Amino acid sequence: MANKRDLKRSINYVCSDLFAEGVANSLYGAKADEDTVEAILTSILKIHSDFISRISHPEPGMKRKVYFAKLVEDFNKNVNEIIDQLNGLN
Repeated sequence: MANKRDLKRSINYVCSDLFAEGVANSLYGAKADEDTVEAILTSILKIHSDFISRISHPEPGMKRKVYFAKLVEDFNKNVNEIIDQLNGLN
């Protein structure tokens, strides 16, 4: 397991790249519904804040290694869903 700082850094990088991709897709891609694009960008921001706070405040009573493995798995699942949504805008 990486330390918390590296995990937060990775989440920041991935979320900022997803957000930039969403903005670029809305500006230069096919004309998509503005509400859909706004919902995707909002969900990226919610995912970012949710996972950063989950890193800072782990669940008590749960083994750290198991907790952070589950956190990374959940984050990857959410990122894949956002990527699918961004690909669906084209």
